[in-house]
Amino acid sequence: MRPKRIAQSIFVLAVMCFASPLPAEDNVLGAIEEAVRQYQAGDYTGASSNLDYASQLVRQRKSERMKDLLPDAPTGWLAGEASSQAIGTAVLGGGLTVSRDYTRENSVLTVEIVSDSPVLQSVLMMTNNPLFAGAGGGKLETLKGQRAVVNYDTSRKRGEVYVVVASRFIVTIKGRHVTRDDLLTFAQIVDYESLEQN
Repeated sequence: MRPKRIAQSIFVLAVMCFASPLPAEDNVLGAIEEAVRQYQAGDYTGASSNLDYASQLVRQRKSERMKDLLPDAPTGWLAGEASSQAIGTAVLGGGLTVSRDYTRENSVLTVEIVSDSPVLQSVLMMTNNPLFAGAGGGKLETLKGQRAVVNYDTSRKRGEVYVVVASRFIVTIKGRHVTRDDLLTFAQIVDYESLEQN
């Protein structure tokens, strides 16, 4: 390979290595602009694909922002890494999910926030109707001004709390080898006001 070609190759590799990736919003706008171009050219399949891609990127950005709403660990507990998942509408109607596990000795507790999911309607029925809540052994309660269903099995030391926020989000607190007070403690430290504004 000629020295000039080698120098050019090194330059290209250096640019590729040090160039920063486009921000997600630029990727979103780029996909939308490409979809518009394809639509105007009559390429409806390509336009639809790019719009789906842009929509998925937006969901991913929203789920990353929602991770910040997962609470820090209370005293005596250790918090794991927050995770997020954005599922397209083609899979079970879609939705956004963020979650974090918390541990204390042999106790394990998970806080999960779900948005834009068809499952929301089922949970809304439980929080709006005591019969639905009671059918699964749960009890309706109000936590920090939010309607919630609390289900706790004393003998097995496990349970869950479901909270519907602004009719758009489901906050789920699930635990094993925990007390009922543990579940309620985590339910109380979720920042519902910030979640409503998300």
